[in-house]
Amino acid sequence: MDIHEYQAKEILARFGVPVPRGGVAYSPEQAAYHSTEIGGAAWVVKAQVHSGGRGEAGGVSVCRSDREVAEAAGNLVGTRLVTRQAPGGKLVSRVYVEEALDIDRELYFGILLDRATERIVIIASADGGMEIEQLAASAPEAVVRMSVEPAVGFLEFQAREIAIAIGLRAEQIAPACRVFRGAYRAFRDLDATMLEINPLVVTASGRLIAADAKMSFDDNAIFRNPEVFELRDRSQEDPRERHAADHGLAYVGLDGDIGCIINGAGLAMATMDMIKVAGGEPANFLDIGGGASPERVLKAFRAVLQDRNVAAILVNIFAGINRCDWVAEGVVAAFADADVGVPVVARLSGTHVEQGRRILDGSGLPIIVADTLAEAAGKVVAAAAGRPLRSLPAHQPISA
Repeated sequence: MDIHEYQAKEILARFGVPVPRGGVAYSPEQAAYHSTEIGGAAWVVKAQVHSGGRGEAGGVSVCRSDREVAEAAGNLVGTRLVTRQAPGGKLVSRVYVEEALDIDRELYFGILLDRATERIVIIASADGGMEIEQLAASAPEAVVRMSVEPAVGFLEFQAREIAIAIGLRAEQIAPACRVFRGAYRAFRDLDATMLEINPLVVTASGRLIAADAKMSFDDNAIFRNPEVFELRDRSQEDPRERHAADHGLAYVGLDGDIGCIINGAGLAMATMDMIKVAGGEPANFLDIGGGASPERVLKAFRAVLQDRNVAAILVNIFAGINRCDWVAEGVVAAFADADVGVPVVARLSGTHVEQGRRILDGSGLPIIVADTLAEAAGKVVAAAAGRPLRSLPAHQPISA
């Protein structure tokens, strides 16, 4: 789950990380009021959307009067901001008005959960203000990485090493360590998966301030931090993923046209790979999980059909805890209740497979059945493209 910049800054401030003075506004009038309340001679108005690249997309403005603040907010609130990370646009329902900083240097500081090494990784650079992916590609030597040992956490000497590595002066090292370790505590205590301060600025007076911040959280740990879940902004989420999450399904939307309903994350990844090998593009990752009832399969169909780009659906089930007959009943129910208007290919294997195939064969519905994953992928790609299936291996119904 992602949150907005101003929410991330409120969290960081609770953990001792300095942030600029600011306020969130839902209207031009409220934005102008915040600039008056903050004081000073210049302010920054930022669109609050879950996307990077706001500045180059016109979502960040430096203003030097209350009138400019109101105009900048009026140009953003209620619009959709199109960025390189969100080509479809994100709704701007609020802006953040904060004091403009007298910036001397821009640094980068981030914390990530590295699933490959099962460690929290600290990433820092003396070159802030740009995407870390671009920096790592163009100048990998400029990026400092440090793994955190789970048993001991992020220690003071590690924070000092990072501060020295990114070129901070002697008098700035102690404040930098407080920033780094405060950010780490926020990441650890709230079950975050990503925390990014970019840029972490050094002002002309030598202060370190988090000028921008992003945080993402592990959805599975929300029960431990319900106050974090209250920060969720549903308007920023992919409507397909929002619909699936509301029905307890593990779903990730993609850009293809072949909907996938699969049990098990590993099988789902293998199925998407096989679809690509067959010349197609998956429209989603969807894991219905173990013990899937017919009702859960029906919910999965409805979630997949939320995507208007879906031209065919592949149901691939290798049943252990699941039962193929339950899945088959859900597939048949989907044709009655979910308005399935695209070809459906079903490949069932495992527990009660014979009963499941009999249900599909006896349904009288235009369900294309396959015996192997390769056959299923070939058939669903052909079905999505509208090609005839005669050249593909034919499924032989199981006799009663």
